[in-house]
Parts: sequence; C-alpha cells; structure tokens
Amino acid sequence: MARLTRRLYAYAFLEDLILLYPVYALLFARTGLSAAEISSLFIIWSCVTFALEVPSGMWADLFSRRRLLVLAPLLSGAGFALWTWLPSYAAFAAGFVLWGAGSSLRSGTLQALLYEELARADAAGSYARLYGRSQALGTTAMMAATALAGPVLGAGGYPAVGFASVAVCLLGALVGRSFPESRSGALSSPDGHGDGDRDADVAADPGFRAVLRAGLAELRASRAALRAVLLVSAVTGALMIDEYVPLLVQSMDVSDAAVPPLILIVTAGVAVGGWCAGRGTHRLLAPALAVAALALAAGAVGGPAATPLLALAFGIFQWAMVTCDALLQDRVTDRARATVSSLAGFGAEVFSVLLVAAYGLGSAWWDHSTLFVLAALPYLLIALVLLRYGRRKRAARAADGRVRFPRV
Repeated sequence: MARLTRRLYAYAFLEDLILLYPVYALLFARTGLSAAEISSLFIIWSCVTFALEVPSGMWADLFSRRRLLVLAPLLSGAGFALWTWLPSYAAFAAGFVLWGAGSSLRSGTLQALLYEELARADAAGSYARLYGRSQALGTTAMMAATALAGPVLGAGGYPAVGFASVAVCLLGALVGRSFPESRSGALSSPDGHGDGDRDADVAADPGFRAVLRAGLAELRASRAALRAVLLVSAVTGALMIDEYVPLLVQSMDVSDAAVPPLILIVTAGVAVGGWCAGRGTHRLLAPALAVAALALAAGAVGGPAATPLLALAFGIFQWAMVTCDALLQDRVTDRARATVSSLAGFGAEVFSVLLVAAYGLGSAWWDHSTLFVLAALPYLLIALVLLRYGRRKRAARAADGRVRFPRV
C-alpha cells in the first residue's frame, strides 16, 4: 500500500509538472503560426484523443498496464522535444499527436491498475481517497509549473522550458516503471476463476475483439455499471467549462494583473475538492451537485467578490468526478476494467465537445456570465435525475420489505 501510494502521487505530480503547459501557445505564436493554424493543432489533438481513447483501454486490458504507464510520458516527452528543438507547424502537429497518444494511454490504465492493486490488498475502499489526492497533487503541480515557467523562460528561453518538460516526462516514465503490477494475465476476473461462457469466448479469441466484447458484456450484464459509465461521462464532460474560467474572470471588469490571483483561487478550490475525495458517500452526489450548480451560477454573475463561489463549485465538481469514477470501478471486474473506463472517457470527450460547441455558438448572443449560468444546468439536471432515481430505489426497497399476509 505504501509503495503504491508513493508511486501514484509521484506519477500524478510529474504528469502535470510540465513548464510548457502555460506557455506553449506563446511558442506557437512566436514561431509565426496564425490563430487559425493554432486552432487546427487543437483539432488534431482532439481527433487523436477521440481515436485512441477506447483502443488504449483495450491495450491496457490485453497487455501490461505498467508498461503503458511507462510509454505514456515517453510519448508526451517526445512531442515536447519536437516543439522545443524543431519548431514548425509540422513538428507542432506531430507533437500533439504524440501528446494525445500519451494521454490516451494513461486514461483508464492508471485507474484500473490502482483499483486492482488496492483490491488485492483488501483496500478497494481507499480508491476514491487515493485517486482524489493524486488529482489534487496534479492540480498543485500545474500551479507550480505556472509559477516556474516565467522565471525559467526568462533565464533560458524556450529551450530551457522544453528541456525541463522533457526531463519531467523521463522522470515520470521511471516512476511508472516502479509501479507494482500483480495481475497475472489479461481478462481475468478478480477471483481468478472467471464466469462461464465469456471466459470460453476469451480463450477462443484472446484479442481486441474479445476485450471489446468483454467490456460491452460488462455493461449489458450490469445496469449499475452502465449507469456509472453514463454518470462519469456526464459529470466529467461537463467539467470542460473550467477551460473558460479565465475568460469569465477577464470579463468581470478587473485589471489584467488581477486575473491570475482570481484564477488561482478557483484552482485552489479544485485542489481542495480532490483532497476531499473519499470523504462522504455517493448518496451525497445529488445534493452536492445541486449546491455546486447554484454556486457556479451565483459565482458567474457575482463579480470578482464571488470568485470563492466558483472555487466552491469546481471543488465539488472535482470531488464528484472522483466519486463517480470510484462507483464505476466498484461495478466492473478486472477482465475489461480499463476498456470500460475508456468507454466512460470517450463519453466524457463527446460531452465536452458538445459543451464547447454550445459555448461557442452561444457566445454570439450571450456574455460569459450568462453562458456559465447555462453551463450549470447540466449539473442541476444530473442532480435531479439522481434524486429521482434515489427515491425510486428507496420506494422499491420499501415495497420488497413489506410483509404480505394471505387473505383469510
């Protein structure tokens, strides 16, 4: 447990301690790329993520998850090296392909390895707490990278920032190599025995089709798992609204110098939400999401003084995202855990794209504060659905518990 926890925290911290993150757009512009060309790079990045999200989960169920966690930062580091030492549109595009591939390899793989190792140590109940804290450390690393990027850029220019980013990726690969992995083979159930016909199918076809069939069979056989996938997709995908927080803060009639401190308050709220993961039960999801949605709307229209409300909202969203992921991990087996997690990640990407498209279209008619109020509606809707489902479940349990006497 102690070894796994240390590796997890170090891996999550190094994953986001990339000094290029806050300045890579400036590097693109300095190289001479136009806004349209930079936007096309983001499209390439999104397409790679979409294309590899589910296959990467299948790879994680077929092969060693630890090896994928080693390969992921190496791919990202190679992309950052291209940006740094061969700055051009082609190199930037190739870098985004490599970065997107690395991110996809991590998505679902880390969660699956963590949950399985905890389950084998009879500590699966610690998953939400440990994973939430790792996410909080990632947020802290992003804050540290933002603080360090300016001084390093001033001292050594973009080559120094790029070198530091590549070095961090190499360290991340070394940490990934040290992860414990006791899984003896792909597509095995937690108890090692399996379950009948599906095991026969896997033995007959131990390839990608078998992995995908196993993942889809998980969802067909368990409505709870399917609901968890949909819940993770919706809650995580709606969190894409955080990318627009700088624009919202900038529209609050504050000076440019006041924007970073206000954003830092919101980022701190996200970190606190990650540290709180594992506290409370999933029964708090509905009321917590309702409170967060109201806080998001109030913070968006309340001006700079209401920024703590935004921090509260995004902190709860972060807690809810980890809690939903823990629910999903509890409802699937090891045979296709990473595949199912990647299906949830794919759903989150779809939801994110829809939200971004809606935000872009809505910006032609409404200001940022109004758009944030509208963005709170999906979370409020999720809360209402959860409340209604909870009532129906309690009513069904009450009906099953009644004692029925025969008529005389």
